[in-house]
Amino acid sequence: MNTLPQLTDALLSLEERVAVLTLNRHDVRNALTGTRLVDDIVTTAEWVNRCPDVSVLVITGAGSAFSAGANIRDMAERGGDFAGTPAECAERYRRGIQRMPLAMEAVDVPVIAAVNGPAIGAGFDLANMADIRLAAESARFGETFLNLGIIPGDGGAWFMQRLIGYQQAFELTLTGRLVEAEEAKALGLVLDVVPDDDLMTSTLTLARRMAAQPPKATRLTKRLMKMAQRMALKDFLELCACFQGMSHNEPEHLEAVQNMLASMGKG
Repeated sequence: MNTLPQLTDALLSLEERVAVLTLNRHDVRNALTGTRLVDDIVTTAEWVNRCPDVSVLVITGAGSAFSAGANIRDMAERGGDFAGTPAECAERYRRGIQRMPLAMEAVDVPVIAAVNGPAIGAGFDLANMADIRLAAESARFGETFLNLGIIPGDGGAWFMQRLIGYQQAFELTLTGRLVEAEEAKALGLVLDVVPDDDLMTSTLTLARRMAAQPPKATRLTKRLMKMAQRMALKDFLELCACFQGMSHNEPEHLEAVQNMLASMGKG
């Protein structure tokens, strides 16, 4: 098994092919600026792609919040990530938080966000970068950038409209209102809402079910799902043919077929 990477502000575990990344700066409600959490997320994403022992990545937060997004005190003081001239600030975004959406979009395995509490601003966007979101009843969501006189600078406007459509995403972004967990489910932002105490149990049950699938085919399928969003059908089918040819020649395929035949024989 590959060695877990060293993280600064997050915790990482791996069990039964499921990696769990816990944002561990509950003292600042897991803010993504003014901490090393973005570095830890990027490091974990890159490690997952290199590690054949991982089939699913779960992201959650320690404490009462999933992530409060940016550190507003730094904004008020024009310090930290928000200091400097327009050019300096823009470059800090490119070298800082904007690495997170690029890394998350490139993760080869299914990513599940277990949203244990408020996911606000960039924290909401991080949840939307996952493939699936499960929410605790106490979770709240807000694309609150305009409330602070700024734009979604981490790619949030790109991700959310792909989840729930332009009109719904536009309304949430332009009003900056908070959405309770049940409304988030109705909008299609989250797959399900569960009691707070059941969140990780429900998340890990789903994660382990996915992780039980043949690992190489799982990664190829995730890649196909992503690429389908930006390819013409003819080109996509050609890619499917290539990936299927690869899959038919993998030992895990023969093992899965034999297991299926054995189960049919028992019936």
